[in-house]
Formats: sequence, C-alpha cells, structure tokens
Amino acid sequence: MLVSPPVIDLILLAVLAEGAGLLVLYRVSGRGIPPGVLLPNLVAGGCLFLALRLVLSDAAVYWVALTLVVALIAHLTELVLRWQR
Repeated sequence: MLVSPPVIDLILLAVLAEGAGLLVLYRVSGRGIPPGVLLPNLVAGGCLFLALRLVLSDAAVYWVALTLVVALIAHLTELVLRWQR
C-alpha cells in the first residue's frame, strides 16, 4: 500500500489547521480569502481525502459515495461563488 490511513489522517488535520489559520487571519486582519469562498474549497478537498481514507480502511461503499457527493456539492458551490465574481 502506497499511502496508509494514518498519513491521510495527518493530511486531514493539516487541512483543518490550514482552514483555521486562514479564518483567524481573515478575522484578525481582514486580509486573505473571505470565509464564504474559502470554506467550500476546504470542504471539497477534505471530503476527497476523507473518501480516500474510507477506501483505504475498507469502509462501506455508501460512506465513500456520501463523501464524494458532499465534495461535489462543495466544489459546485465554490464554482458558483467564483463565477459570480
């Protein structure tokens, strides 16, 4: 196996830390990416990593499908938000 589930867990933690850091930076300084634009991107990426984690741990296929559907919805939300700008 090229990637083990604990590695994916660390990546998911890094995504959460990145999101928290960027949100704090925006709240404190007003600089950076607005949360409404940032969160759909992070949710989409996080759900893709979560789907990979589920596949590597032999989870039920419906959980993998659910995370992929949530990733798709988050990605489409991000596209709509960016398209309006």
